[in-house]
Amino acid sequence: MLTPGGPWLTHLLQFFTYWLGSWVCVVLVSGQEPYAPHSIRLEGDITLGGLFPVHARGLSGMPCGDIRKENGIHRLEAMLYAIDQINSDPELLPNITLGARILDTCSRDTYALEQSLTFVQALIQKDASDARCTNGEPPVYVRPEKVVGVIGASESSVSIMVANILRLFQIPQISYGSTAPELSDDRRYDFFSRVVPPDSFQAQAMVDIVKAMGWNYVSTLASEGSYGEKGVESFMQISREEEGLCIAQSLKIPNDRKANEYDKLVKQLLEIPQARAVVVFAVDDNDIRQVLAAVKRANKVGHFIWVGSDSWGSKFGPISHLEEVAEGAITILPKRATIEGFDAYFTSRTLENNRRNVWFAEYWEENFNCKLTITGSKKEDTDRKCTGQERIGQDSPYEQDARVQFVVDAVYAMAHALHNMIKDLCPGSSGLCPAVDPPMGKKLLKYIRNVSFNGSAGTPVMFNKNGDALGRYDIFQFQMGNRTAPGYRLIGQWTDELQLNIEDMQWSKGMHEIPPSVCSLPCKMGERKKIAKGMPCCWQCDLCDGYKYLLDEVTCYRCDFNMRPNRNRTGCDPIPIIKLEWHSPWAVIPVFLAMLGIIATIFVMATFIRYNDTPIVRASGRELSYVLLTGIFLCYIITFLMIAKPDLAVCSFRRIFLGLGMCISYAALLTKTNRIYRIFEQGKKSVTAPRLISPTSQLAITSSLISIQLLGVFIWFGVNPPNIIIDYGPETVDPEQRRGVLKCDITDLQIICSLGYSILLMVTCTVYAIKTRGVPENFNEAKPIGFTMYTTCIVWLAFIPIFFGTSQSAEKLYIQTTTLTISMNLSASVALGMLYMPKVYIIIFHPELNVQKRKRSFKAVVTAATMSSRLSHKPSDRPNGEAKTELCENVNPNSPATKKKYVSYNNLVI
Repeated sequence: MLTPGGPWLTHLLQFFTYWLGSWVCVVLVSGQEPYAPHSIRLEGDITLGGLFPVHARGLSGMPCGDIRKENGIHRLEAMLYAIDQINSDPELLPNITLGARILDTCSRDTYALEQSLTFVQALIQKDASDARCTNGEPPVYVRPEKVVGVIGASESSVSIMVANILRLFQIPQISYGSTAPELSDDRRYDFFSRVVPPDSFQAQAMVDIVKAMGWNYVSTLASEGSYGEKGVESFMQISREEEGLCIAQSLKIPNDRKANEYDKLVKQLLEIPQARAVVVFAVDDNDIRQVLAAVKRANKVGHFIWVGSDSWGSKFGPISHLEEVAEGAITILPKRATIEGFDAYFTSRTLENNRRNVWFAEYWEENFNCKLTITGSKKEDTDRKCTGQERIGQDSPYEQDARVQFVVDAVYAMAHALHNMIKDLCPGSSGLCPAVDPPMGKKLLKYIRNVSFNGSAGTPVMFNKNGDALGRYDIFQFQMGNRTAPGYRLIGQWTDELQLNIEDMQWSKGMHEIPPSVCSLPCKMGERKKIAKGMPCCWQCDLCDGYKYLLDEVTCYRCDFNMRPNRNRTGCDPIPIIKLEWHSPWAVIPVFLAMLGIIATIFVMATFIRYNDTPIVRASGRELSYVLLTGIFLCYIITFLMIAKPDLAVCSFRRIFLGLGMCISYAALLTKTNRIYRIFEQGKKSVTAPRLISPTSQLAITSSLISIQLLGVFIWFGVNPPNIIIDYGPETVDPEQRRGVLKCDITDLQIICSLGYSILLMVTCTVYAIKTRGVPENFNEAKPIGFTMYTTCIVWLAFIPIFFGTSQSAEKLYIQTTTLTISMNLSASVALGMLYMPKVYIIIFHPELNVQKRKRSFKAVVTAATMSSRLSHKPSDRPNGEAKTELCENVNPNSPATKKKYVSYNNLVI
């Protein structure tokens, strides 16, 4: 940081010493210093400095170029107008006249620095005692006025250069147009203030506009220099801080501006076609115009969407004859108002009444495209002579420059600060007093920072601690509507936050839909962003597949085991819980069969009870028959337990009755077939009856077999108590198809184990049925039992592959339950139909056959059965079956007596 009295000041003083030594002698009446021959000087009690870009930057080594009508002369005249207003105001700075010393910066920072040295002449003690004129006389110097403050400059680069000089001599400076963010650094530019908001506010407003449009991928284009580069830097910095906005590319317009350079810039912008929005920080109108012209040459009219800074504002000059390229451009401008008093003042200026402006004649020639008959006229492109009777606004177009308001506010801010300072330091004085004798320096700066008044736009003028004005912007859009002439339309404003009327916006070809400027389109529902490295606005969309949902924009997260993603994959929903419903077709068929079986079983049981003492019932083995019918009944009942909604009671009964019904049935059948087998095997050896063939013994054997099943069930209860679970099964390809099954805590293996003992009894019973197949049907139930077991085996052989083959099916619950219940129903129905329906038929429809015949001894029965067996198995012992003929001699097979004997033998209690 440079401080007064430092090395930099020493070098500056050495420069001034050299400069003074090179001065030529001038007479007091000359009225001008040789160093600043072109400047405006107004006498006054207090002198203000002024810096304005009266001329454009010069070409080919020339410091100054063409005159700038609006940016230069309008602003310069605005300062003169404001001084006139203040000097005529009896309330503001009474009895004090403001003077001015106004210089031309020629839009060049180095030239402006050279000119601004004029402001500090009076603050430097010049030792010229050894200086002599050519005639030997000491020189006579024009005493420079003491400048208390400076109004300007316009460009940020100029203000930065000048501020470094003025701060060394503690001269306050108020700019009307410099918006570079670095000027807010109060440590480096502590004597700098401005009535326009810094570009950091402007950049924030532009970021808010871009985001409000839904754009996240933009390019930037800036002129080389402090204004453009610092403006883009602020825009990019804010973009990074707020996230969600990416810069596709950041390009600079070089100082060496050639037409082909603009074509190259446009070509570079077109290399990333997704970034249609271009943020422009151009230092002057020509840069904007040349860029638009290059776009037109590239035949890309309507492709780009421009977002222009305040240097573009609401000017027509940059877009003249390029309106179709600029259509839809959004521009920003510090909130301002047109000063009608200035319009009246400026349009009344003539060559006669405005001689104080040394550049007004040059402006006159340029404005009216004529040539004055004066020495040094620069107008060489016309022979038309100026008459001096031309009128601004009548004979030439006129539009007040956008910065006029801020120039007036800057002058008034300086005047209010001087007024307050003089009021405090010179109490009771009607004018100046020694306490405010220049240099005022830090005293005046303090009052400038504390000033507050309503400016020319009716809005408050004040400064923050860094000397910046409050951020207030109007937002415009250039539109070419069919109803109105092409022009800038006010579409919103920004004061700390954005207020935008999107419905008033209009784009290329009259469209109202906001054009896109995004790197990647938004992902669809349930898709995550796979963000490109280093470019958070560019991504690929990947579906959150399977059982994943979109946790945030970039993360797919897996649902819990009992959840599945919703249709939009924005979260997880519980997996639906199902059970086998009574109205389901999978349940209707087993229930129907079970109900028929229960009715038939009850009917058979009731019939047997009703005819309990009849020969057929007694011959069937009443005790085992009732046990067998009970087992058949339980086989039907299990259907309802398997379909009922699982709870603790249902699950407990399932475990008990799942294998109990079959166990009871096959235990009774096994006991019966074993009894038959032992009887006839014993008969082959002796006529003594085998042991344990009485009804009581048979019940004891059956009970023992059943108790093994019950023991296993009770052990199962102890090891793994009944419980209810939800089986979600394996994951399905489509989560929408997945269901949770409310079921008892019984695995497929446990079901088979529970039925395994019954199946073992069934297989053993089948073996005995095979062994007793040779016993004549006249004497036992072996063959009906055999047919029952054969059929049952076939049923269960079909059941096992179906049951286990569907364990991975989505319909597992339905198929396995239905298969199991139908298999048990069929097993029970086979036993009921083959073993008991013929007996019930005889009992009900042929009671005459249900009569008791003579009793025969066990020896006689076994002997007869053995003989019958031998004869039936050895037909070749006698030709043409003579043995059988002999046995059946004189027997009429169709006589009632024969049938009675058949029934009597067949149902003999053996």
